[in-house]
Amino acid sequence: MEQLHFTIRIDAPVHAVWSTMLDASTYRDWTRAFHEGSHYVGSWAEGSTIRFLAPGEDASHSGLVATVVENRLDEFISLEIHGAVSRGIDDTTSAHARRFAGAHEDYSFSESDGVTTLVVAVDTDEEFTAMFAADWPRALARLAELAEERAATAD
Repeated sequence: MEQLHFTIRIDAPVHAVWSTMLDASTYRDWTRAFHEGSHYVGSWAEGSTIRFLAPGEDASHSGLVATVVENRLDEFISLEIHGAVSRGIDDTTSAHARRFAGAHEDYSFSESDGVTTLVVAVDTDEEFTAMFAADWPRALARLAELAEERAATAD
């Protein structure tokens, strides 16, 4: 597995970025860059299981199942992937699922003068490197738009 890093500066306070990233409705919006219909089921609370899902061809959902290892409000989130979700069922034992097991996704947030820097570190199988290299910047650009809109309407 290799680790990819993506960084974006967003013209919005850190809490606006944090809440935009994690809110269920805005999450669906910014993660469309990966797959239309992407969403999560579960909680971002530390120790919780969370599933990242997208609709499949047969109306079932597929994706990844993870644990929220750490969650420090407006600072840091760390996820550990345990396996896949296939046709709506958690799969941690198949060869496909084991490819993802142990991977981490970490999100670090910092703010200076009302501008938030978000750093994303993602462990990935080399099969997905090119896809992530294209999709993450688009997803983060959309997240920035949404967070900046949220911050502007909060003033």
